[in-house]
Amino acid sequence: MLQSWLEIEPAPGRGLTLQEPVNHATNVLRNRVWYRGDACELDQLFKQLADDPVSRARFWAAAPESENLRKAHSGLPAVMVDTLAGIVRGDLEELHFEDGQAARRWQAIAADNDFAALVARAVSECLVTGDGAFRVSLDPAAAPGPILDFAGADRVEYHRRHGRVTGIDFLTRVGGQGRTLRERYAPGSVRYELIDADRDRVLPLEAEPELEGLREVQFPRQVWLAVPLQFWPSARWLGRGASLFDKKTDAFDAHDEIISQWMDAVRAGRVQRYIPECLIPRDPATGALQIPGRFGASFVKIASSDRENADDRIETVQPNIDCAAFESAYAATLDQCLLGVMSPATLGIDLGRMASAEAQREKKDVTGFTRGAITAALEKALPRVAQAALQAEDLLAGRAPGQYPATAGFGEYAAPAFDERVRTVAAAAQAGIMSVEAQVDELWGDSRDDAWKLAEAARIRAQQEP
Repeated sequence: MLQSWLEIEPAPGRGLTLQEPVNHATNVLRNRVWYRGDACELDQLFKQLADDPVSRARFWAAAPESENLRKAHSGLPAVMVDTLAGIVRGDLEELHFEDGQAARRWQAIAADNDFAALVARAVSECLVTGDGAFRVSLDPAAAPGPILDFAGADRVEYHRRHGRVTGIDFLTRVGGQGRTLRERYAPGSVRYELIDADRDRVLPLEAEPELEGLREVQFPRQVWLAVPLQFWPSARWLGRGASLFDKKTDAFDAHDEIISQWMDAVRAGRVQRYIPECLIPRDPATGALQIPGRFGASFVKIASSDRENADDRIETVQPNIDCAAFESAYAATLDQCLLGVMSPATLGIDLGRMASAEAQREKKDVTGFTRGAITAALEKALPRVAQAALQAEDLLAGRAPGQYPATAGFGEYAAPAFDERVRTVAAAAQAGIMSVEAQVDELWGDSRDDAWKLAEAARIRAQQEP
């Protein structure tokens, strides 16, 4: 008998070396330029980042400067971020505290700092830069109470231990000599360092006149006056957050290229008039040709014909622009930019001609998923911000900092209209599958308090009794 054995040799290990095109700081800068939305800045940035074949092939890097080429930016990145921030701000509800006195104190702090606007700015910063952190400051010269602020990823550094954030450094440029103020917020303390980046050394705070009043402070360790925030973890930089633009650079670049080609074709396709020289009016005094103004009177001069029975006349020519092809490419690149982030309907874009109404409603859910990730992170961070602000107020008043548990909530996104809810609740009531209390709660939601809902249910029962 013959017996064969199948022996599989394992593949040898192979070392691979990949070079990242940009570091974290440059990536944040690129995302900020996308959000700023200035075509001139985009052109300068991508030409300076064109260090590899892929970067050099992008539209903003490859478009030549020698040619009078129309380079247009859609502004889509900023619109996406501002729309999501506006949705979250519109759905933000008041924070709920177990202690009524703490709730009244927080309302005063929130009104003084315009808390809703601060949350919207924090959402925008995190979506653009990837992450950031809230901080609470005390400066009697600027405000009598706690001051709330938010810094993006380019202004914060994290200290971690066993994967957990144990300290946050806030970086602020001061003076005009390349100096940076490092504010280290840790549980129980706030410390300051003035760093000279050019000489790589630590300077005393008195070196900058505006920092003379800063002093390191110590307080109980259960108090931490900084709260980190991020919506998605970064797959490239461990411990940092992912921006909304990190995986959309090529899509945004392609979208701008389609728009620029379209606008350039429209410019090149303007109406041209070919006028024989004998038909151009002349100056009565000098006999020179009178060139009409450029606006609304563009033409090309051609020689007059000297043939017998020649007919000199003005000819008007306009090239044919294939708008359908540009429109199809525009819709395709737009879908790539919004893929996995939000629905075109959220931005007010009507693509119903290329998709059914049911498909558009399903796409609307994508915006809800993105909003859900944002609100889930805020529901954890905002109560911590409120507690830090109240504890800072306790420290300012010379009291022992207390504990102020709170909850943050957001309203429903894309909730049905009131008339649709009435029809749904009425059908359930007629079928006998919903109680009066459930009907009132489903109909009014969070727009009425519990006491009003109970009274409304009692009134409905009284009207229904014979």
